[in-house]
Amino acid sequence: MSKVDIAAVVLWSAVTLYAIFAGADFGAGLWDLIAGDAERGERPRALIDRVLTPVWEANHVWLIFMLVVTWTAFPEAFGPIMSTLFVPLSLAALGIVLRGSGFAFRHIVRGLQGRRALGATFALSSVVTPFFLGTVAGAIATGRVPAEGAGDRLTSWFNITSLAIGVLLVATCAYIAAVFLVTEARRAGDEELERYFRTRALVAAVVAGGVATLALVLLNEHASALFDGLVGGSGLPLVILSALCGIGAIVQLLRRGRGTRVLAAGALAAVVFGWGAAQWPDMLPGELTLDQAAAPPATLDALLVVFVAALLIVVPALVLLYTLQQRHLLGEGEEPG
Repeated sequence: MSKVDIAAVVLWSAVTLYAIFAGADFGAGLWDLIAGDAERGERPRALIDRVLTPVWEANHVWLIFMLVVTWTAFPEAFGPIMSTLFVPLSLAALGIVLRGSGFAFRHIVRGLQGRRALGATFALSSVVTPFFLGTVAGAIATGRVPAEGAGDRLTSWFNITSLAIGVLLVATCAYIAAVFLVTEARRAGDEELERYFRTRALVAAVVAGGVATLALVLLNEHASALFDGLVGGSGLPLVILSALCGIGAIVQLLRRGRGTRVLAAGALAAVVFGWGAAQWPDMLPGELTLDQAAAPPATLDALLVVFVAALLIVVPALVLLYTLQQRHLLGEGEEPG
């Protein structure tokens, strides 16, 4: 495996981790949005708030990894992506900022109307952000980002295939968040909330499966090379693995069994890597291969050394954070004095 291939695996690993952990956060915001009025949605929102409070900002570390690795390791692709997809990327960034502001300040503001406005900002931004990130993925996957960076700033992402992938990412975030919340409700001994989120996890799974099928049909029409790689090429084993993990997660949900979070995360990780395998060795399909987009070898050497050093710092810190959260040692859900 070449240095370029290793850098690509590092990048795709960061994409996968962001999709899983930040995706669960975004999905929790969607469930917050549709939980109902203040009385009916009080208990689901309380659980969501308690789970998200310690970790919601930490999960963006993987987004930073994605940006730094793409910019440093694949500069010939980073420029065209940022130029062509400036609009959806800016809207996603705005969503991240508004989401964080809404979530943080709604714990401080005392007025009811202010808390409601900030809560709505948090919840709506949790839907908007993954949608626009999905349209970015759709634009890249369908080869609408030219290497010269002069792609159309509207039609590159505002098309039926990219919009479908945006909806798919929202549905996937909702699914994985509901699965995580089922486990948290069970750990808290709240059977009613466990049933509440189990039902929503199953509904989200059905919706995500339907939208994924539609996206495959659209890929067959607008990105036939990627479609062939997913259904009959190097991406097929990972697509099958994703389907098996997804089915396993649903079975465990129905049986109230263990391992649902691992299976749900595995399903998402497999499909993300399946996309990468199906697209390999292209960075921008039809425009740039990984080798053409890559930085010089000396830059890749430095990047990989720094990446290993960063992992030695970041991973233990995140493991500690998640461990403390799971053991309820962080005082989550408490309002600041």
